[in-house]
Amino acid sequence: MIPESFRIPLGTWIESGVEWLTDTFEVVFDLIKTVLLALFDAVELVFAGPPWWLVALVLSGIALWAKGWRLAVGALLGFVLVLGVDQWDNAMATLALVVVASTIALAIGVPLGIWAARSDRVSTAVRPVLDFMQTMPAFVYLIPVVVIFLTGPVPGIVATIVFALAPGVRFTELGIRQVDREVVEAGHAFGSPPRRILREIQVPLAMPTIMAGVNQVIMLSLSMVVISGLVGARGLGQPVVSSLGRIDVALGFEAGIAVVILAMYLDRVTAGLSDRSPVARALRATAA
Repeated sequence: MIPESFRIPLGTWIESGVEWLTDTFEVVFDLIKTVLLALFDAVELVFAGPPWWLVALVLSGIALWAKGWRLAVGALLGFVLVLGVDQWDNAMATLALVVVASTIALAIGVPLGIWAARSDRVSTAVRPVLDFMQTMPAFVYLIPVVVIFLTGPVPGIVATIVFALAPGVRFTELGIRQVDREVVEAGHAFGSPPRRILREIQVPLAMPTIMAGVNQVIMLSLSMVVISGLVGARGLGQPVVSSLGRIDVALGFEAGIAVVILAMYLDRVTAGLSDRSPVARALRATAA
């Protein structure tokens, strides 16, 4: 034990900072809460509003287009299993949370990754922030967002965005930086402006790496959304938390298998979309 006079009250400073933010930007946070809640309700209505079989067929059709008939059949059987264990509504709420959170995380992360790839100063400044976001325990993110946004789906969405943002930035920056410099220089030699080079050369060539980042963002979003059940976010997190509190093995396994099915579906679909990019097809054709 160190003397109290030598103790650094870092936690107290952070707590005071969160309280100051809550009081100073209350109107802004209320606006963010309203917008995120409206987005979540709209997306959840898309997934949970129609009959289950229609949603299952549409999602299986996406799997068919992205990867093939085997994934489509597997997805359809998986969704039937989710329905059979009475977790369909929770699964659709979780899927809505993942879609909203990962879309916002990618909307922030991909442009930031492009900026970091084009500027060493931005990359140097962003890197320690991303390290902090990736190494901080996931449960810690829930504490300040609960103070700011109270309970419900909004703190879960905000915490998920923060938790899942880093891979989108890192993979985008990596993909852009890995593009052959000679190809970029050839674009400059033909008089193409930087924006056109970025849009027509760097981003297409970096797309397989960027899509790997998209996959990671979605997977991290799904894992954090389940943890968000601790703060009242709707979805599969609630039965998981409930089963843990009651030591209900049956409920925990049923909710857990639904999470696994969603994770496998999202992972395979995003991987399939990555394989459909022009660069991926060209690499397969070259290898053949």
